[in-house]
Amino acid sequence: MSPLQAEPRQPEPHEIRRVAVLGGARIPFARSDGPYATASDQEMLTAALDALVERYGLQEPGAVGEFVAGAVLKHSRDFNLARETVLGSRLDPRTPAYDIQQACGTGLQAVIAAANKIALGQSGSAIAGGADTASDAPLGVNDDLRRILLAARRAKSTGARLRALARVRPRHLVPDIPRNAEPRTGLSMGEHAAVTARAFGITRKAQDELAAASHQRLAAAYDRGFFQDLVVPFRGLERDQNLRPGSTVEKLASLKPVFGLDRPGPTMTAGNSTPLTDGAATVLLASEDWARARGLEPLAYLTAYETAAVDFVGGDVADGEDGLLMAPAHAVPRMLERAGLGIEDFDLVEIHEAFASQVLATLAAWEKRGLAPVDRARLNVVGSSLATGHPFAATGARIVATLARLLAEREGPARGLISVCAAGGQGVTAILERA
Repeated sequence: MSPLQAEPRQPEPHEIRRVAVLGGARIPFARSDGPYATASDQEMLTAALDALVERYGLQEPGAVGEFVAGAVLKHSRDFNLARETVLGSRLDPRTPAYDIQQACGTGLQAVIAAANKIALGQSGSAIAGGADTASDAPLGVNDDLRRILLAARRAKSTGARLRALARVRPRHLVPDIPRNAEPRTGLSMGEHAAVTARAFGITRKAQDELAAASHQRLAAAYDRGFFQDLVVPFRGLERDQNLRPGSTVEKLASLKPVFGLDRPGPTMTAGNSTPLTDGAATVLLASEDWARARGLEPLAYLTAYETAAVDFVGGDVADGEDGLLMAPAHAVPRMLERAGLGIEDFDLVEIHEAFASQVLATLAAWEKRGLAPVDRARLNVVGSSLATGHPFAATGARIVATLARLLAEREGPARGLISVCAAGGQGVTAILERA
């Protein structure tokens, strides 16, 4: 058995192993109904997974312990998305796989799920990720039509079956289209974010400044080759399609508001909100022994994580405490207290940019809870979702791989914070460190 094939040592009972982030791969993110309009979640996720497998030589049997991934907008055929992706990829078909879903936190939650098994010695390595397509969104059968068809199926005679089908009317042929709205409130995520923006007094200028910076920083990162080992071409795209290198505050100021129009002075536009996006991303995680056996240098280590949820239905929504996207404002202080850290201890901070207003509200909420202000020079230094786009389940994996690469670029020890808000009033946060 060669050194590269040597079995990593088995951990002692109750020993917690460090979890290393070794690398990541994703396809460029595309605006919905664009280049990936006919690409399925499975096709996109397979492309991202294959790129990772090829880059790190993971084709041999048993190379990876398991694959954990998910999607938010799923067809019924995707009930076993992660496993079907493995079967269609270059990864060993004997690799176990399972799906996970926590709205926009899916990608990061998949990383956490995989990391837990590695930390406990149940697995030496894993790949985590996610994919989503707003273009190939599932269309549900009209619920009334569904009930009629079920009644016809249960009918005991041809006559009874025909009588059931005779109840079909033209209105029943209109499909149920997925809506970006919370079932409990009927409000879209953007409308919820507008409520929070008003509660925290987030200005239009501040939002446009953050959005412009996201585009400019992402463009600069591409130009210096930062994404060369992270992004692989797919269907003719080599860069994120939503990227606008020439974005400026002045240009963004010309856009009309699209959320919060029920109140005076709306501030949220298409320019300072993420667009509907298609894409996929993956991350390779492992124990130090597994990485050493393969001659791979960890980029960073996943050292802490925390989740939270808020009562965005009946809680303190008016004052912003329980806004739909404010769970990270509760999760991060808890995580930092447990880790004995403060915001000032982080070299880099990655906050998922669902909306510019949500990022700014989160920063304000952290300060309200006694955390130090975040140095803007350390925030989303190579851009984030406002520029890359946001395929829901892929974003967490994108951020983990990006932050790990950023930490690896720095000389000496470094630490990074991840904050991801999610639908349903949830949040997923984590800490990456480089020794």
